Amino acid sequence: MDIISHYPLKNHNTFGISAFAKEFVQVHTVAELAETLRENYGKKLFILGGGSNMLLTKDIDALVIHVDLKGREVINEADGYAHVKAMAGENWHEFVLYCIENDLGGLENLSLIPGNVGTTPIQNIGAYGTEIKDTFVSCEAMEIATQQLRTFTKEECEFAYRESIFKGVLKDRYVIVSVTFRLTTIHHKINISYGDIAAELTKNGVAVPTIKDVSNAVTAIRQSKLPNPKELGNSGSFFKNPIITAEEFEKASTLHPEMPHYPVSDTRVKVPAGWLIEQSGFKGKRFGDAGVHAKQALVLVNYGNANGQELLDLSKKIQQTVLDNFGISIEAEVNII
Repeated sequence: MDIISHYPLKNHNTFGISAFAKEFVQVHTVAELAETLRENYGKKLFILGGGSNMLLTKDIDALVIHVDLKGREVINEADGYAHVKAMAGENWHEFVLYCIENDLGGLENLSLIPGNVGTTPIQNIGAYGTEIKDTFVSCEAMEIATQQLRTFTKEECEFAYRESIFKGVLKDRYVIVSVTFRLTTIHHKINISYGDIAAELTKNGVAVPTIKDVSNAVTAIRQSKLPNPKELGNSGSFFKNPIITAEEFEKASTLHPEMPHYPVSDTRVKVPAGWLIEQSGFKGKRFGDAGVHAKQALVLVNYGNANGQELLDLSKKIQQTVLDNFGISIEAEVNII
């Protein structure tokens, strides 16, 4: 394993931001990861996966460890379910397609989400009515300080909306090396109730959808709304959908009765951040090479030469305008580095 100094990270972040790592190393096995952590104990470290959920606003003054662990397998099958394990460096969408090709259901609504398997539990990624926690069994993670492996159960991960224990009290303490999911092998639970999936299936003449049909529909919808990071730098949804109290929603909706909303409990309401941003006039707007995507206001884009600070400044401008207009705070979903 060669450690490279002043390593360019432009191809390691989906925003396509030009930034450099003080040092960079790529690890391909769990043993290499342990060796790297042990030999560089005391150094500032930065763990890098697919680079899909971060905005680089500066060079990284640390040893960047790119986790490139590969492998996927069905561990066991019983009673209509299979436990499927994937290593952290596996591309997420390719893993979803692998599951569908093997008639393993549960992840199809999460098709085409950028990034790698290892970062999915950290963020508890979700889309179209499905989250990682719905099929998650456990993940194996290496403690950075001791290089010891530990298995975290679903309960221990403390999943919440775009949150987990790895973004909280265990932040920067563990590196996820593999994730295991419980997927259906028969009687798949088809979920087409969210968003435009049902309409897309109807358009395609699909009356009784399979998990592959759902995946194809989700992929088509995402491709129609979201830019390909290889063509236009972005990190998917930049902001979380705010969850506010019923009282806060009542106050806001008095002034904006057309505001869409989704009850999440008896006392909490989710409001689409994309709608708030669009109504604030940012959809499709461009500020130099930083901008808001024309088809999805949740997505900030790099038109070529924007730097991270310019995109961060734009995000703050959006947050302040939404707060001024609606009295609602929206938080970044992307990690700001």
